[in-house]
Amino acid sequence: MRSGGAHGAPQRPGTGHTAGVDPLGTLRTPSDPECDVFLTGTVFLDIVFTGLDSAPARGTETWARGMGSSPGGVANMATALARLGLRTSLAAAFGDDHYGEYCWDALEQGEGIDLSRSRTVPGWHSPVTVSMAYEGERTMVSHGHEAPPPEGSVPACPPRARAAVASLAPGRAEEWVAGAAGRGTRVFADVGWDESGRWDLAALPGLEHCEAFLPNAEEAVRYTRTDCPRAAARALAERVPLAVVTLGAQGAYAVDSATGETAEVPAIEVAALDPTGAGDVFVAGFLTGTLAGWPLADRLAFAGLTAALSVQEFGGSLSAPGWVEVAAWWGYVRDCSGQDPAALRRYAFLDRLLPAPTRPWPLRRAVPTIGFGRSA
Repeated sequence: MRSGGAHGAPQRPGTGHTAGVDPLGTLRTPSDPECDVFLTGTVFLDIVFTGLDSAPARGTETWARGMGSSPGGVANMATALARLGLRTSLAAAFGDDHYGEYCWDALEQGEGIDLSRSRTVPGWHSPVTVSMAYEGERTMVSHGHEAPPPEGSVPACPPRARAAVASLAPGRAEEWVAGAAGRGTRVFADVGWDESGRWDLAALPGLEHCEAFLPNAEEAVRYTRTDCPRAAARALAERVPLAVVTLGAQGAYAVDSATGETAEVPAIEVAALDPTGAGDVFVAGFLTGTLAGWPLADRLAFAGLTAALSVQEFGGSLSAPGWVEVAAWWGYVRDCSGQDPAALRRYAFLDRLLPAPTRPWPLRRAVPTIGFGRSA
């Protein structure tokens, strides 16, 4: 059985993806909190079938040309943060089956994520999601049960952290959010689809404690009763200091109500194979730039870039890019003929951040299959 041990300092993220880059390196002091980012939620085992030409037809057997398994759910966000060099602490329940053991090891040993506040639950099986990727989209089937008491895995007092990520849901109170914000933690929030159909911002407990709110365009428009995502972002900025609305293929738009600044950055055109986890990667990229103190437009550009790199790989958590992948992409596009000079200037801020590329683009990021060793 596993349980979180002593609450010591989180492990440093592995260098396989971070390439030794610490985006907060110049900001660190001896009085820093013990982790950069705290988050909590449900860890799934994701089983991904790839190489499907179309959706499976009823009454038939469909063979996929590829498959893999990786930690999913909140593990997507935790992995994306750790691969960008942030010291990440995750509080979650893990099943005591082989799936739970695999997910724990992949996150703790493979990604350097601190699991000292997580627990293994005797007799509880891991939630599982089967994802089928085809035509640039995915269809998912999930199964799982709520973890038995003690409810969830959130510590009574979350650790001191520079930032935390909260997934808001209508009518579901996240008691830890207020406490974390009260201790100076900067809370970034995303949100899922409102199955109730009410789309009431007042029904999102904890939103008033959040520094940033990052819904997608349709969610933002529905919550604000506006007619376009940009108007929705401006309306949301009346409720939170920083509103960021993702616009899909159009990029992202942000409003900083504290400064009055707005920014919009177009998306990078890529051949999307699997969008699983792209929203989590976007939040991780934006959070990283915010903690590092980058300009708003640079944060949007970096978040969009990391999300674009993630959708070119199958799977959720294992498709999250790190600095190695970002450096390889930047080295590649700068050397390509016919690039738009203005577009290249948009990402010129990467020059001061990135190590020299050590591997050519494109990169294979992981072999997401239980039982095989990690790729070099």
